[in-house]
Order: sequence, then C-alpha cells, then structure tokens
Amino acid sequence: MEVTRDERDSDRVSSKRVAAIDGLKEASFPVDADNKCKSDEQLKAPRWKRFLAHVGPGFLVSLAYLDPGNLETDLQAGANHKYELLWVILIGLIFALIIQSLAANLGVVTGRHLAEICKSEYPIFIRYCLWLLAEVAVIAADIPEVIGTAFALNILFHIPIWVGVLITGSNTLLLLGVQRYGVRKLEFIISMLVFVMAACFFGEMGYVKPPAGEVIKGLFVPKLNGDGATADAIALLGALVMPHNLFLHSALVLSRKTPASVKGINDACRFFLIESGFALFIALLINIAVVSVSGTVCKARDLSADDAEKCSDLTLNSASFLLKNVLGKSGSIVYAIALLASGQSSTITGTYAGQYVMQGFLNIKMKKWQQNLLTRCIAIAPSLVVSIIGGSAGAGRLIIIASMILSFELPFALIPLLKFSSSSTKMGPHRNSIWIIIISWLLGLMIIGINIYFLSTSFTDWLLKSSLPKAGRVIIGIIVFPLMAIYIIAVGYLTFRKDTVITFAPASDKMQIEMEKGVHICSGDGENEVVPYREDLADIPFPE
Repeated sequence: MEVTRDERDSDRVSSKRVAAIDGLKEASFPVDADNKCKSDEQLKAPRWKRFLAHVGPGFLVSLAYLDPGNLETDLQAGANHKYELLWVILIGLIFALIIQSLAANLGVVTGRHLAEICKSEYPIFIRYCLWLLAEVAVIAADIPEVIGTAFALNILFHIPIWVGVLITGSNTLLLLGVQRYGVRKLEFIISMLVFVMAACFFGEMGYVKPPAGEVIKGLFVPKLNGDGATADAIALLGALVMPHNLFLHSALVLSRKTPASVKGINDACRFFLIESGFALFIALLINIAVVSVSGTVCKARDLSADDAEKCSDLTLNSASFLLKNVLGKSGSIVYAIALLASGQSSTITGTYAGQYVMQGFLNIKMKKWQQNLLTRCIAIAPSLVVSIIGGSAGAGRLIIIASMILSFELPFALIPLLKFSSSSTKMGPHRNSIWIIIISWLLGLMIIGINIYFLSTSFTDWLLKSSLPKAGRVIIGIIVFPLMAIYIIAVGYLTFRKDTVITFAPASDKMQIEMEKGVHICSGDGENEVVPYREDLADIPFPE
C-alpha cells in the first residue's frame, strides 16, 4: 500500500535516536562497534528480560529521596505538625515521578543528557550561569548527605562533626574506587543498610500505631496550620524535588543500549517509567513511615520531658530515641549504621551528578579519580566550614537551609527540562503529550510561585523585624531586592525564550516507514545500524 506524504507527516513517529544537531551540523558520539547486529535480538527477547536490562537508573536516583536531608525534614515535619504535611510528600513524589520520567525520556530520545543540551542551546553567558547554579544545587544536595554521614560517625565513634565530614569525603572516593571490583555487591549491601532504617521505622510505626484515618487524611487533605508550616512544607519539597537529579537521571539512562527503532525507544521510555514509579513508591512509603513515627511519638500525651525537649528541636543527631521502643539501647547504633548507609549511598549519586554537570556544561576531559576528587572537594567545603564554626547545631541548621536553596534552584533545571521534553525540535514526535505538558507546567509553576512568594515575604518580614541598625537594613535591602528581581527575570527568560538548536533529525521516508513497522534498519553492507551508545557514560556501575 502506498503511503502518502501527508499520512507520513501526520502519523510520523520517528525513532532515529539522537542525531544531535548544533546549528544544523550533526554531532557524532562514540559508538560501540561490538553492538552491531544486536538490536533485533534485543527486541525479540522476552519483555521481562528487556525490562530487567533497563533496571538501575531509577533506583539509584531514588536514593536521593531517602537521603539524610529527607529524613531530617520528615522528622521535623512530623514533630511540628504531626501528619498534616503528608500531602506535601505525596504531591512532591508524584511531581518527582513526572519530571524524572521526562528526564529519562530526554536522554533516551536525544542521546544526550540535560547539561549537554543546555550547553548547545543557550548563549555562553547563560550557559555559564546555569552551570554555576547547577553546581550550587549539587553542593546544596550534598550538604545533608555529608552532614548526615558525619552525624552517624559521631554517634558510633564520638568523633567531632568536622572530622566526620573529612572522612565522608575521602570515604566516598574509596567507595567509588571499590565499585569496579564488585559494584553489584557493594550497591546491594548499601541498599540493604538503607532499608534497615526503613524496617526500624515500619516496626516503630507498628508499635506506636498511628491512627490510619489521620494518616490518610494527612495524605489527601492539604493543610498549612500552625507556625512554620509553610517553611516546613517548602523544606519538604526542596528535599524531595532536587534539581541535580534531573541532570543525573538524563545521563544515567545513556548507560543502556537502546535499540534504534520505534519499539526500542518506546519500550525504553516505558521501562524507565515503570522502574521509577516502583522505586518512588517505596520512597513514599518510607517517608510516610518516618513522618508518622515522628508525629505519633512527639505528639503523644505521655511524652517524657526529656523526649519533649528533643522533639522541639529534632535533628538527625538526636532522633535515635524514636527507635528505642523497637531496639532498646541498641537503637542508636542501628540508627547510626542506617544513617551512615543512607548518607554514603546518596553521596555517591551526588558525586555522579557533579561529574555530569561539569562534563556537560564545560566539556572538561579529566580522569575519573580527578573528577571525583574535584567534585568532592567542591561539595564538602561548605559543610566543613559550618561544622568547624557551628558544630552539630550549625550543621543541623545548614541542612534546612540547603533544602530551601534546592527549592530556589529548581526552576533553572526544571524549566529547561520541561521546554526541551515538550519541543519537537528536541524530541521530534516523542515530545510530551498535551496532558503531560499541562500537568507538568502547572505543577512546576505552582512550586516556583510558592518559592518566590515565600522567599520574598520571609526576607521582607525578617528585614522589618531585624535588630540591625536602620542603615544596615537599607544596605541589605538595596543588595537583595535587585537580586530578587534578577531571579524573576531569569525565570521568565528561560520560560519564554524560543529554542533555536535542533537535536532531532527525522529519518528518511523509506527508513521511516520500515521503522514504524518495527523493522530495524541495516546499512548497505547488511550490518545493523549502530545504536548511538555513549561509551563515555558506559562505566556507570549498573549490571548489564
């Protein structure tokens, strides 16, 4: 049957993965010569085998939703507001699932991760600004992970927090080096230790028996009652929806050899969505358990005076008493071990994110150990300074500040992702559907609007009530208010700027028709077309 040009244009679902074009000049990526003639076999494999081949990126990304920063904000939200902020966690993780799947789709379809596309799309000044903001986001995300690990070492060995920060930095490099000798075993051990904490909180939840009705009501009935509810809600969102995860996920999917066909690309996007959904559902259950335990214990009528004082200023360093009903005196040890595992596993993901940000925006070619060392040094510097000056109290406050910084940073990764994944010049026919565009933009703009409103009103309120001299407040206002205006202008620029760089090249007419039938295209010598597989990202530690 003859296919007309109009039919091809209307039904086009091109699958030519990546043909990246900067200014209409095609860019080439390293390809795996041994990968030829394998795509047909991959597509004929059972669906469950193909799904298992894609498992990995979503679960590693989900570790960021179980890091010490999430634990700290969950504990404080439960202690201050009981179950009333559970709806924030639900909305945050639903939104996280949407944007993480968009990041994965962007990598699968274009063959490039978010930082690389930003580099090719934006002018040099904007590009460097986005790079600096992305680095700040990586540092802010790494602060809770480093400090949480330092707290764990403090509980276990009674060493100073700042020494724990130094050990954390060097220990992460050691773990990254050890991975080449047994990464699957290492990741399995770390994951099991992380879930030790989950098991403890689920056990504690079974002991304290939070009212199921109140928990469900907290999940589905939005409330912001009481002092600090808005700040705690924004801190929860900041800890859940992290900008560095968008750069990370779009790069991690490139470690998978996706067949260059309609079926191959669509299956890969579907598999990554299912995997991310399952991983984030587990993260949701764990976050609910942490909030429920904290809220039930700290709002109990028979709470001792000592525990009430701890609940009034709950931190990672003092929260082990929540597990005493399950583990008794050994609760603090198990809590510290689980916190150590949580911090270490999430710092590994932070290290990878920092590498991809630097590689994508700056195209720096460095040895792996040099990249790891540079990323670690940049990330631990703020934590080290604060822990030396402020001790454990200052380090605990820094975690909340870091979460709010992540909320502030979110638009500068989220808006480019939403625009690129919805653009036909970037994604071709694989761009977002109209419903995904509407939902993702509404949720994104809502979060951005809340952040801008909260930051501006909080700063204004602090400035008016500050004990600083009037001249000092005037100077601070002169400096900060223009920065707020620049922030709003920058968000508007990213939102309304028209994309100019094409990163999707449609296949030829003949190739198009065959691909739409699920046929993989072969070259003139009979060999299958090489899948655009990224060797520079091939050493990501996942099982093949």
